[in-house]
Amino acid sequence: MAVATTPSRADSGFPFGLEITLESAPQPGSKRIPSLEIGDNGEVILSLWCKTGKGQFSVANDTVIFVPGQLDDRSCTPANAQADDALVGALSEAATWKRQGDFVSFVGAKTLRFRLNTN
Repeated sequence: MAVATTPSRADSGFPFGLEITLESAPQPGSKRIPSLEIGDNGEVILSLWCKTGKGQFSVANDTVIFVPGQLDDRSCTPANAQADDALVGALSEAATWKRQGDFVSFVGAKTLRFRLNTN
């Protein structure tokens, strides 16, 4: 028996109200992988390799603007702090986004690929 499926807007839209995790390996000495919890209005809770903080996404069609808030430094090693700052910088430089199934990419000078947390 074949089942026809039609993708819903939720399957192709910006992941408002969802948590996404960066497609990346943990930093040496850590098990953490950065994740973003995106609220229904674009507010973001950032849980990075070491730092945490908040930010805001503004989205229009495939255009995206990320504005970071203050980050809390939780006794980060210099390497982890630098990786967190680079990630926030790359998010801030992203100009467009795209979603393919369970993956969301932010595209700028560097492309960041995240996976939807579906558990």
